[in-house]
Amino acid sequence: QLQASGGGLVQAGGSLRLSCAASGRTFSNYPMGWFRQAPGLEREFVAVISGSGGYTRYGVSVKGRFTISRDNAKNTVYLQMNSLKPDDTATYYCARSLGGSSIEIRHYDYWGQGTLVTVSS
Repeated sequence: QLQASGGGLVQAGGSLRLSCAASGRTFSNYPMGWFRQAPGLEREFVAVISGSGGYTRYGVSVKGRFTISRDNAKNTVYLQMNSLKPDDTATYYCARSLGGSSIEIRHYDYWGQGTLVTVSS
């Protein structure tokens, strides 16, 4: 089970940190990803981190502004979002990958419930 939190309303240029807490003993075995979905649009890849945390990859639209990290002792993955823009407004989802550190939705099996991020201009 994945529980995402940390969303909210922020002004453009501001920051937020999302958290995703996982249950279970095998958290560190799996890469974890963040995706987002804005109203009327398809779900979009944001970032992924390997099980050890040693590898990360980012979507083009967030690279350089967002940072994904994880604390395996706490079974939690984070998404630090800086320099937020109105286009970042979306519901953000964390998910577990069965297909390596993939950017493709089809490789993810368990999904959190989503947390809404709204960036005002």
